[in-house]
Amino acid sequence: MATAAAFSPLSGAFLRRRFPLHHRGRLLAVTAVSPEAPAPAPSSPPPPPPPTSPLRKGYFPKRNEVLELTCEGLAFKGKGVCKVDGSSFVLLCDGALPGERLLARVRRIRRGHFAEAAKLRTLEPHHDAVDMPCPLAADCGGCKTQSLAYAAQIRHKYLQVRELLVNFGKFDPKKLESSEPDAILKPIVPCDEIFRYRNKMEFSFGTKRWMKRGWKEEKDDEVVKEEKIEGDGYSLGLHAPGFFDKVLHVEKCLLQSEPADKVLAIVQETWMDPALGLTPYDVHKHIGFLKHLMIRTGRNVNTGAPEVMVNFVTSCYKPELLGPLVNKITQIPEVVSIMNNVNTSVGNTSVGEEEYTLYGKPTITEMLRGLTFQISANSFFQTNTKQADVLYKLIGDSAGLKGDGSEIVLDLFCGTGTIGLTLARRAKHVYGYEVVPEAIADAKKNAKLNGISNATFVQGDLNKISETFGKEFPKPDIIISDPNRPGMHMKLIKWLLEVKAPRIVYVSCNPATCARDLDYLCHGVVCFVLLLQIPLSRIILPLLQCIATSIK
Repeated sequence: MATAAAFSPLSGAFLRRRFPLHHRGRLLAVTAVSPEAPAPAPSSPPPPPPPTSPLRKGYFPKRNEVLELTCEGLAFKGKGVCKVDGSSFVLLCDGALPGERLLARVRRIRRGHFAEAAKLRTLEPHHDAVDMPCPLAADCGGCKTQSLAYAAQIRHKYLQVRELLVNFGKFDPKKLESSEPDAILKPIVPCDEIFRYRNKMEFSFGTKRWMKRGWKEEKDDEVVKEEKIEGDGYSLGLHAPGFFDKVLHVEKCLLQSEPADKVLAIVQETWMDPALGLTPYDVHKHIGFLKHLMIRTGRNVNTGAPEVMVNFVTSCYKPELLGPLVNKITQIPEVVSIMNNVNTSVGNTSVGEEEYTLYGKPTITEMLRGLTFQISANSFFQTNTKQADVLYKLIGDSAGLKGDGSEIVLDLFCGTGTIGLTLARRAKHVYGYEVVPEAIADAKKNAKLNGISNATFVQGDLNKISETFGKEFPKPDIIISDPNRPGMHMKLIKWLLEVKAPRIVYVSCNPATCARDLDYLCHGVVCFVLLLQIPLSRIILPLLQCIATSIK
């Protein structure tokens, strides 16, 4: 687990098991998830649930109906799993946390199977409640579980993975957990730092400030749905959850580094000065200059001191307008790079068609597993550097390279080559495949920077592989697969089943699609009339989730 998600405090869990399959393969799965909404206080065991009344069979809520709900757990993406007392019908509600009693309004009915509800107010607080250090945590969506103790977040993520392995992966729940060393599901590895861990933040400029209207009740005691409204004044911050055109004004963010917060503060106190003539981009009228502010933090290879890159995404190239901002930002000693990406399209992307260096150098550096990586404005890099280092160590341990330089490693969805390059010095050769050409270019640069000559990176779409795929490289001894959220395409899964590599390491940012692919790989997949079962002697599956996307 990139959105986000993406790599924030990653946590991890080892899973291991023998399967009575065709080759009785052994499964070792490493699950790394990232606690997006950290909390500073430890949790206490939740009180026992109250006795439930008899279920009302056939109960079906109506749209816009206001209900009293009890939250029983957390679903993927951090939505609370809620029920009406006495009913088994499930309502998913943002902002609801386990143990909480709340009032909510039904918003959508999803094909009769479940409903989505909007939280109106809390009637009784949730278990493991702690104070939120950020005043915006309840609104911005980036830290939606910040009021839940960190240990409780870890516990619920563990339960999420367990339920997905049972329901989607079709594994026997009785065999998931045991006290034996080869148990499938092992405890999550928490992150040591629950704040200031994120090395990249992207803020948006808006034409109006988005704010939240307070609660109010009518005389007939009917609760009026809380509304999100826009106020006067420009904004710079994070998008309101579910809206592309509403921006919540953010003065500081506890997710990013302190030097990055200094940059944000200077930009906030400067850019709205009318004398500068700076205007935010209007996503409806398609006019305006400033689109996004991206701040990245790396480390100086020689000193270990922070290096900060500031990237302004604008609708056109007018460096004279950014001059006053550049002059003030460069007073921060950690800032070594200021970039300008120009994006003339009407879309909301932060990747520019043209890139200019306004100050310093075009890249910053970061270190992982003893290697140095150059990071450009648009490079992909795990957003939680320290926990990524932990994850990559788990991947290396799971890959089980002999270290004699005799093995071939195939790195699928390799991105900028970080995983494959950390294994290259113990392998005969690493072959990496990635669809994004810019990422392949960065991977080649990173290999050259670290003096690695036994790595080949190829641009190609792994969702559209042909029958000739695999003929360009020797048969792999170890396969690394790190797909995006949709998981692996069935063509690739079929190829993995047929290639019979001794070991596979699967890294995923979506536990649901990971569990689905595990089912295909370990229990077989029906393709037309042919039943394929995995003939792998060993599979290793690390699951990775980005912190920017909360407890998703």
